[in-house]
Amino acid sequence: MTTPGASNILTIASILLVAGALHAPHAHVVASVPPASSHATAVVDSVDWKAMDAAIGRANVAQPGDVHRYNFPRSDFKVSANGVAIKPSLALGGWIAMKAMGSDVVAMGDLVLSDDELSPVIAKLQQGGIEQTAIHHHLLHESPRVYYVHVHAHGPALAIAQAVKSAIALTKIPAPTPPPAATPAAAFELDSAALAKALGYSGRVNGGVYQVSVPRSESIRDGDFEIPPSMGLGTAINFQPTGGGKAAITGDFVLLGDEVNPVIKSLTTNGVEVTSLHNHMLGETPRLFFMHFWANADAMQLARALRTALALTKSKAPAP
Repeated sequence: MTTPGASNILTIASILLVAGALHAPHAHVVASVPPASSHATAVVDSVDWKAMDAAIGRANVAQPGDVHRYNFPRSDFKVSANGVAIKPSLALGGWIAMKAMGSDVVAMGDLVLSDDELSPVIAKLQQGGIEQTAIHHHLLHESPRVYYVHVHAHGPALAIAQAVKSAIALTKIPAPTPPPAATPAAAFELDSAALAKALGYSGRVNGGVYQVSVPRSESIRDGDFEIPPSMGLGTAINFQPTGGGKAAITGDFVLLGDEVNPVIKSLTTNGVEVTSLHNHMLGETPRLFFMHFWANADAMQLARALRTALALTKSKAPAP
């Protein structure tokens, strides 16, 4: 039941509220928004990867997490470190990985450059909207000196592809060659099954090198983007046979800040040299540090040393 005069009071109150809103500083009108549907349509990725391959000038390699990787190995480099001739798949494998976000891509990668390529390539990347997130060395005592430039971009797919191609054109990176006719794989000098058992993680032989990638257990984000491990967030471990059961090892541990020094202590105690410590990205969460390493000794002993260091990190447990 409405009390006498209540309707008049309500009318006056409404008028005062409207008037106040109209004269209030920075007043604005908010449109009525219907409740969000629980069945909202997700953004559909629409990148034409064949067109991207054509724009970059080489085919991508599909990776886990809907990632497409373009490889730029420095097979033209003749690099030695500590008396070891470095195979491209050990420490000279440049790459850029891309993941679609609608018609855009997020790109991350690591280009391997000579000293005379460094400045022209950086200038060309900047011109094309591709950022640099790190510039450094991975090895010690190598000859000639090698530079590693980490990159990041987010934007229209073909524009990024064209910027990558323009930068690569300023280098002596060899053009891709057709895959050779199928031939029996050359025998790998080390027992890869025994290596996997000693290390605790399995890998694959690629270009005469046994390669292992160990992802971290937590989610890594850059803003709203969750970065798949296949975009460079797995601890990389590479074994190149050097004769007599020995191997040169290199790669990089992916670490949280509180893991850095325990891993340094573990590696150096077990005869593995730490060659570089730095970041590869600018705005990731949690903050990550990348620690490169080197040794040339008994392969199984080194695998056990690396396993001890991995146990100090929050890496994913190996598959049973």
